[in-house]
Amino acid sequence: MGRLVVTEFISLDGVVEAPGGEDFKYPNWSFAFDRGPDGERFKEEEALGAAALLLGRATYEGFAEAWPQYEGELADKYNGMPKYVVSSTLTTPTWNNTTVLSGDLVDEVTRLKRDIDGEISVPGSIRLAQSLIAHDLVDEIRLMSFPVILGHGRRLWSDTPDKSAWELVDATTYGDGVLVTAYRRAG
Repeated sequence: MGRLVVTEFISLDGVVEAPGGEDFKYPNWSFAFDRGPDGERFKEEEALGAAALLLGRATYEGFAEAWPQYEGELADKYNGMPKYVVSSTLTTPTWNNTTVLSGDLVDEVTRLKRDIDGEISVPGSIRLAQSLIAHDLVDEIRLMSFPVILGHGRRLWSDTPDKSAWELVDATTYGDGVLVTAYRRAG
């Protein structure tokens, strides 16, 4: 049985928009802080430990444009692993080993969790992450919090249908005060 893990770069005020240089008022805002070698290793091990990626279309397009041009262990992992992109408009994905999920989100993700053994990583993908949280499909949330308040931008936290309880399972600080927290669904 698969575990769905949402993983986000996030500011102190909850902004998750464009941490890596996309068109935004503060391009590359997450790169203004040194995560240090241990923080880099954490992100690398997180990616290498995933069995599959689940992505929204915008994140998929960014990854599909970037990763095929890289080499090395992490690039090999991303380029070779199963990838699932949630989209009602994408019909012919170009990135190796990609499947488009265009049906009902709850049904599609429930099937993925049943069929994939291991961690299904959801990096970025703001709207998708919000929907997965709202539908109670997420098993773990990992936040790499950067010590900055951006003041505006799309935030991870949106209204949800109901309250949910989460258990803090890890908290580690890396580099320039970059805090990584991991929460698992309680109960």
